[in-house]
Amino acid sequence: SRRGPAPRELLDVFPALEKRWRLHAGALSGGEQQMLAMARALVQQPKVLLIDEMSMGLAPLVVETLFATVRRIASDHGAAIVLVEQYYDFAEELADQYLVMERGEIVAWGLGKNMQADGVRQRMSI
Repeated sequence: SRRGPAPRELLDVFPALEKRWRLHAGALSGGEQQMLAMARALVQQPKVLLIDEMSMGLAPLVVETLFATVRRIASDHGAAIVLVEQYYDFAEELADQYLVMERGEIVAWGLGKNMQADGVRQRMSI
């Protein structure tokens, strides 16, 4: 059976949680709760990590930190990341590949590095 990293090992990935180690999850900030949720998922050593609207309700600086961490998780832990995100700039920076859906239909897809050239921002009406 595969065993993921110990919770204490994940403090290297999410150092902001160390000072909050003994608190209940409900006492954490929104960004810290997102980090905790990802850390809990990583303990299971997933092959795919689904992250839905990670930026919702978080300050832009917290979101930038989380996105950098997600990129690191993907490379360091060999997990594929499926990110559902409304903010184009963050998605463009993170994506190796993208898929855009409107009302349940796929309307655009391609390589992340081509998002701008493919006109995804305009398609998203943002």
